[in-house]
Order: sequence, then C-alpha cells, then structure tokens
Amino acid sequence: MTKNILITGGAGFIGSHVVRRFLTQYPQYNIINLDALTYAGNLENLKDVDHLPNYTFVKGDICDRELVEKIMNKHDINTIIHLAAESHVDRSITDPLAFVNTNVMGTANLLIGAKKYWQNDYSNKLFYHVSTDEVYGSLGETGFFYEDTAYDPRSPYSASKAASDHLVMAFYHTYHMPVMISNCSNNYGPNHFPEKLIPLSIHNILQKKALPIYGKGENVRDWLYVIDHALAIDTIIHNGKLGETYNIGGHNEWTNIDLIRLLCTLMDQKLGNEPGTSEQLITYVKDRAGHDLRYAIDASKLKNELDWMPSVTFEEGLSKTIDWYLENQDWLEQVTSGDYANYYKKQYGS
Repeated sequence: MTKNILITGGAGFIGSHVVRRFLTQYPQYNIINLDALTYAGNLENLKDVDHLPNYTFVKGDICDRELVEKIMNKHDINTIIHLAAESHVDRSITDPLAFVNTNVMGTANLLIGAKKYWQNDYSNKLFYHVSTDEVYGSLGETGFFYEDTAYDPRSPYSASKAASDHLVMAFYHTYHMPVMISNCSNNYGPNHFPEKLIPLSIHNILQKKALPIYGKGENVRDWLYVIDHALAIDTIIHNGKLGETYNIGGHNEWTNIDLIRLLCTLMDQKLGNEPGTSEQLITYVKDRAGHDLRYAIDASKLKNELDWMPSVTFEEGLSKTIDWYLENQDWLEQVTSGDYANYYKKQYGS
C-alpha cells in the first residue's frame, strides 16, 4: 500500500534524518514535510534529497488547524509522524508558554485533524508520536526507565511532552485512533542545532570559546546516534503494535564531563592540536534549575520484539559527528548567527 506520510518538524535535527530515511528507503511513499522553520528548522538539512519526486515541503505551524486540515485533504494523509516540538530545556525555563503552545496544543490540533479527516475509518492509518525519556523524570545512580515507568517530568519541556503523550494515548483509548509512541534518549549527530551539548562544544572549540558545563558535569545521559533513531522509528512504524510505547536508547551512558573530555580528545586529534588543548576551555557554570541527575533507557522491548539495536558505538558515532561538523563549517556558521548569538549570550553569559 502507498503511504502518504505527514512528517511534522521534518526540517529539524531528528526530523530531517527521518525524512531522508523514508524518502530514500521507500520511494513509493509520498512524504509531506510540515515545518514552521523556526530557529532550529533548516531546509539546508535536506538539500541532498529535496529534489526527489516523492517529497513535498509545506511551511507552516502545527497549531494552524486550517492548514493541517488542508494538508490532510490535499495529500490524503494516512500516516502522521509527529516530531515537531520545542525541545530545549533551557529555553523552556525561559519561556514555558511557548512549549505548552507547540507541544501540547500543537499535538492536540494534529490529533483532532487526523480524527476529523479519517472519520473513524482507521484501517491502514497511524499516528506516530515521537517523545522523550525526560517525561520519566530523574534516576539515581542505578535503575532504568521502562515503558511502564510512571511519568514524573521536572521541567516545562518534559511536562509539555508528558502532556502530549497523554493526549495521544487518550485518543487511542477514547476514539480508538491507531497510535504508537516512542520515548528516546538524547540524540547526537549531523545537523544538530548548536544549542545542545555536543554541537555547542564542537562549535566553541572551533571558535576557541569556553565550553560551559553545568554544575560539576556529573549529570548522566544515555546517547543515541540520530541515524539509529531514524531507523528505530522506521522499524516501529512497520512492525510495532498499535497502542504501544517503545523506549529507544543507545545503551550508552556518559556523565557530561566525561563526554566533553572524550570530545575534546577527538577534536584535538582531528585538528592537530597538542593533547589537552581543548580541555583547557572547559568552564563550569551555575547548574540549571531542576536539572535531572540521570536518564537511562532500557530498550530491551525494542530489541526483543522488533530486533532493533544501535548500529554504532558512541565513540564511532561521535567521531562521525565531529567529521560532519568539520566538513560543514559553513552550515555551522550560518545557523549560529543572529538570534542564536543573542540567545547564547543571554543563556551562558558570554
């Protein structure tokens, strides 16, 4: 069956890799990319595939109900992959309402639009919602997040994503809408907007600027290569069970400070610096409000039921990521100009 897939947020970091995956793996599918092109959305992320005949881009906001209904009708959408979201915790602390509007109201708008267009005929339909492990809250030094872990969000960002998850499942239980949810750990890789830890640090090393590390750098995150995330989404959509949640993780925990030290070592090797050069840029800054200590995903359900595993080690993926940024410094400079520079100064004080 031909799938007409609406991918929201497809010009963003994760979204662009999902769009590329589906365009190239399934030329018989029609991919419609809806993106508002806010600061983190960049059509340059898709310049290698935007010429393909099965690709359509629509600039617009998921909160625009009339636009969503128009797209559903015009393109006969039977699958939605919902990635569009405000996603940076620091920004959510500064402007929580923006996260409520996009992540909660935007998701509700898409669900309502799908329900209206599909008119309770849910055969060969799917609403796939991409979420985060942050909805589960914070772990201590041991333990993992499982699919049935109780939600305990600690930031406006994670609270807004938790609310959107609940809305999706409410439409499944109330209206029997065919849905799936995945909750993923921290992603890294090419095209990542440099407000997040890894691309920010790569950019700052190139600029010989300070590497800001919250607190003592003891916070632990599980890291997943973004291309593996796109593959996991593909796997779940084609083989997962309706009404189910799947945790996607990299089996790969690092404290922030250990991650940055590894990144510094790799950067020095690739730039021909003296060992230890980049580590001298590490600067500890005041810890973020409500900073969760540790996230760790148990992705065994995805492995056992759908035979998915990460394809690269963290060291391999990080090396590939650094190479991409070194080869695409024009892209990096383009996205770090203007508003982002002002935001960076406000957030980190330099």
